[in-house]
Amino acid sequence: MKESKAARIERLKRQKDGLDVLKDIYRYAKEDIPVIPEDIDRLKWYGLYTQNRTLQSKSDPTQYFMLRVKIEKGILNKEQIKTLGEISVKYAKNSADFTTRQDLQFHWIKMKDVPDIFEKLQKSDLTTCMAAGDVVRNTVTCPLNGRAKEEIADVSDIVDEINSLFFKNKDFSNLPRKFKIGVSGCAQHCIPYEIQDLSFVAVNRKNRVEFAIFAGGGLASNRRFANFLGYVQKNDIVPLAKTVVEIFRDFGNREKRNRARLGHLIKKWGVQKFKETLEKKSGIKIKEGELFEVSPAKLRHHCGIFSSKNCNTNHIGCALFGGKIGGDGLLRLYTLLEKYNINEIRTTTKQNFIILDVPKEDTNRICEELENMKINPYPSAFRTRTTACTGLDFCKFAISETKSLAEKIALYLENRFPAFGEPVNISVNGCPNSCAHPCIADIGLSGASFKRNGKSVKGFELLIGGKLEGQSSRFSKRTGILLTHDEIPGFIEKLIQSYQKSGFKSFNEFLLNKNFDLEFAL
Repeated sequence: MKESKAARIERLKRQKDGLDVLKDIYRYAKEDIPVIPEDIDRLKWYGLYTQNRTLQSKSDPTQYFMLRVKIEKGILNKEQIKTLGEISVKYAKNSADFTTRQDLQFHWIKMKDVPDIFEKLQKSDLTTCMAAGDVVRNTVTCPLNGRAKEEIADVSDIVDEINSLFFKNKDFSNLPRKFKIGVSGCAQHCIPYEIQDLSFVAVNRKNRVEFAIFAGGGLASNRRFANFLGYVQKNDIVPLAKTVVEIFRDFGNREKRNRARLGHLIKKWGVQKFKETLEKKSGIKIKEGELFEVSPAKLRHHCGIFSSKNCNTNHIGCALFGGKIGGDGLLRLYTLLEKYNINEIRTTTKQNFIILDVPKEDTNRICEELENMKINPYPSAFRTRTTACTGLDFCKFAISETKSLAEKIALYLENRFPAFGEPVNISVNGCPNSCAHPCIADIGLSGASFKRNGKSVKGFELLIGGKLEGQSSRFSKRTGILLTHDEIPGFIEKLIQSYQKSGFKSFNEFLLNKNFDLEFAL
């Protein structure tokens, strides 16, 4: 009987913990020998994935890797930025992209260079350990913890405790699948708490701060919004997180990978059983209560220029195209920070970043320099919330290229609608999975192959009307409309033109117009 994918991966994890592959990484690098297939899967525990050969010369037999670096709390000081830029230029062919979990990814990594890269990262207090694999991933949080002019709570300490609890902890290094946690004290609800496996959101309730707890969110095969369980105190968060991961570890599905996320377990058990089990195992009573009012979807970001807690400084929220910044971009950013004596940036869950505490008298000059670097400090409605996955260039699962298309779309629409003020969430995803979150975007583009004039072409299926907004959240609808790369910018242009004539109050509501499919599929 053929071994299933799930059975194979579970066997590999039983035979050798993913955390124990580190010594093999150094051996492969030193001896310059191919990685055995079993260890290819284990490399993820140190942020390494094999890379697609799309851009690789046929005469080049090298196995290249993608390497993911964790950026805890989204914080990068300027020396870390310099280190990452130097790694990119020296070892990664100038590649560097921010991710939707506030991390950073390199491409074109050779195994023989990994020990040197790890050493440089360690000296800068950065790591790739548990940036991937069947483990608790980097905890996402508001990038402005402790630095926002308005926030409900600074949860930096809680995020640190959660990250420390699970880091290199072999009690939690073999989960049924990946596990994603979010903790937020943000008044704008900037993190997508609705799609985390587990999340805690600060809420002002009766003149005190409590935390709403949500569990079981996810995309792809676990496409569901997290269930609201109730309210807890701040000091309950870490023990509850530990208990939830223990429940997932012990009861999650290990027989089918596409049914192995926490949401699948909650669906199987029911919310009430899950909550009762959590309370019994943790010894913590979760309070009942009504859901809080979440910020409107279009405001759940930190882009543009806005005041910090310090009345003499601003924060500058900068938008990138699909998180793409490159090694040269990182080094230029380091030089800029050094020039103006600015200490750090913060990465966001929208693949963007924020420069913190910019002196007000320097703000305009810094913005001019950023624009010269092709980093936008005044992001348009088409850059603020646009994301893109790795795409065909490097991902083995991708059907279509993504990063340059995201840039092409944004630039095209900015030119056509320079005064358009309503942020449009556009997600460019190179395959039917959900790395760039197309199923919760106003416009989602999901990689697809199809026939056009009798020829097979690569492009995208159009998804419309997705939204993250608490109880009003909804997944996008598949339209069945298939578009090539070249057709997409003009197609979205026509959508916006029709919206402007429609009388609808928001672009998202317009997209859900029941006549949409008939009107635009013809």
